[in-house]
Amino acid sequence: MLHQDTIGDGAKVAISARGIRKIYGPTIAVNDVGFDILAGNTHALLGENGAGKSTLVKLLSGLILPTTGGISIFGKPAHLDSPRAAHACGIRTAFQEMSLVGDLTVLDNMLLPNPPHGALGLIRRHEARHRVEAHLQALDLAAIHPNSEIRDLDLNERQKIEIARALFREPRILLLDEPTSTLSGRDIDWLGEIIARQKAKGVTTVFISHRMREVRAFCDRVTVLRGGRHVATQPLSQVSDEALIGLIAGGAGGHSFPPRPPRTTLSEKPVLAVEKLSAGTRLADVSFGLRRGEILGVAGLQGMGQLDLFSALFGMAQSSGDIRIDGKPVTFASPRDALDARIGIGLVPEDRKTEALFLKLDGRQNVSLPVIDRYTRFGLVESGRETRDVARSFARLGVQMRALWTPVKAFSGGNQQKIAVAKWLVAESRILLLFDPTRGIDVGTKNEIYALMREFTAAGGSILFHSTEIPELDHLCDRVLVLYEGKVAAALDGEAITEDAILRATLGTHTERLMPADESMS
Repeated sequence: MLHQDTIGDGAKVAISARGIRKIYGPTIAVNDVGFDILAGNTHALLGENGAGKSTLVKLLSGLILPTTGGISIFGKPAHLDSPRAAHACGIRTAFQEMSLVGDLTVLDNMLLPNPPHGALGLIRRHEARHRVEAHLQALDLAAIHPNSEIRDLDLNERQKIEIARALFREPRILLLDEPTSTLSGRDIDWLGEIIARQKAKGVTTVFISHRMREVRAFCDRVTVLRGGRHVATQPLSQVSDEALIGLIAGGAGGHSFPPRPPRTTLSEKPVLAVEKLSAGTRLADVSFGLRRGEILGVAGLQGMGQLDLFSALFGMAQSSGDIRIDGKPVTFASPRDALDARIGIGLVPEDRKTEALFLKLDGRQNVSLPVIDRYTRFGLVESGRETRDVARSFARLGVQMRALWTPVKAFSGGNQQKIAVAKWLVAESRILLLFDPTRGIDVGTKNEIYALMREFTAAGGSILFHSTEIPELDHLCDRVLVLYEGKVAAALDGEAITEDAILRATLGTHTERLMPADESMS
């Protein structure tokens, strides 16, 4: 077991937490947590979902107060009872579940909450616009127009603006809450450069992540939380990945991919077939078939058409081309068409907070909503039958039964994602569209979702699966389609599925199709 290390006398401490405890009713979110974060360092904060990371971020951001214990900032006791108090201490936060206002422009979001004012209290908008444009230029974000509305940006662009807004006020302490959960490839390199620049300025960065590779690349030291308690604080150079995973999971180990079952018969007709499907602004003339009992992976860098594909197959985007279910042509004018029992498609979307869940509703209401008609008689909901079915799906996914009556906003990201999946088990979907379903969740929950995917296909279901983590595509998928510039650049099958082959194809360097196009539609 690793213990908190001793800090040298000459080291300056940016954040010191002592005896931090936060209680919500019967729930202890963090319990007697204490650690130090050195000034000018990039410090990783690791732990499974529900370990207490988000609670500590909220405490440092001034969103909540500890029940007991105290926090010092640069050696001075800090009473962080509001975001304003945190800002006064030089703390700024880029949240995973972004705090941007969707109906406002990039410019307006950057200026919140304190835009520059001139005479008579009027906002000096010209000056503000100039400052924002210069800031975006300095961060290599000049391609994002200040007048663009946040809701019109891609998820990765919104995350970049969230980070840019935190940097706009020139913080002394920068909190990055799962910043790479919506980023991949070049965007992660971009973030690494940003963190390096801030470190050169003497800024202290707290980096919350589940991705060990990025923790190694960006961070100097690490604090591990488990079950709301502090487990260890160490220089990263003194602890191996294996030891870290053991500390995080409590001996549960790292990624555990279920074995890939024997190949399905290629001659079997596809359950879902698309031919020359085009949708949105990126997807163009894509053809493939999804068979019963298989996981078909979809790889691609951000913006290569995968979001348009999943949206079209769930009736959320206009499309052209042919879509067939069990050989019969179908048209998806809305998600209601995809949800039809004769079709049975369910979607776990990119952003669970805004697209998959109603945060103020409890888990039971969220899960039964797509098929609420099933539980309704004479305008009244048969709550007994509804609760029984939802409870069964929660038990299958390992969701706490209090989710039946507790608003989903009270749960960790991993549990929220399992609730988002549970609705399609209750709906008895036979085709699941999983769009990056393990984004921003811990190792243990990832393993549970991996096992569920294989259990679902073993029972005869079919999965179309997009992931930004190439190892997941390599280990989980029976076949993999790689999209590049809206088209299928490669179709990988069997032993041809390797991380190297997928990566090369996503970068546009794969010139050979490893599976004939017509075979995927057989």
